[in-house]
Amino acid sequence: MHTMTFIEMTGKTLERVVRDDELHPGGLAAAGVSADTIVRINRQGDIEVRRPGGWDVIGGLLGDFESRVMQETGLDWA
Repeated sequence: MHTMTFIEMTGKTLERVVRDDELHPGGLAAAGVSADTIVRINRQGDIEVRRPGGWDVIGGLLGDFESRVMQETGLDWA
């Protein structure tokens, strides 16, 4: 069985990770992401936002996002 792994971060950290060709920074606010919002990214690059009832996918990362995410957060996939 394949287990999904993620790296969690705040919206503020996500703003530093996202490139303009992936999800426009204004798109984060439109998706309800603020500096303190909890978000996570899976190994496929899907960006998910924590909502009161679960997680919502709001977009995705492209290219060499794994190294960007790990470098920015200091975390590994869990």
